[in-house]
Amino acid sequence: MIGNLKTVLDYIVEIGILIFEFIGVGIIIWTSLVSFYKYVKQRPDTRIYLGKGLAMGLEFKLGSEILRTVIVREWNEIAIVAGIIALRAALTFLIHWEIKEEEKEARSIK
Repeated sequence: MIGNLKTVLDYIVEIGILIFEFIGVGIIIWTSLVSFYKYVKQRPDTRIYLGKGLAMGLEFKLGSEILRTVIVREWNEIAIVAGIIALRAALTFLIHWEIKEEEKEARSIK
């Protein structure tokens, strides 16, 4: 009985990971395409839009890594997942910092 529930949980988590990964990648691709269009049109909000989209995509990717911690079995897998989470969290932090700086700059120009 417990083995069956564990198997079901593993499947649910794997599906959740795939969904979060797909959404994150989709957001990053869509944002990149729209940002390229904005760059070609020389829109001033291109960098802010791109930064926000990348941050949102990374949040979904980070969510998938957090879900992945549910199904890891060994310490080396935990260390790998922890490293990925730390890197993605650092990237997200840096992108949010860059967005704030870009918004400050945009306000000072107006």
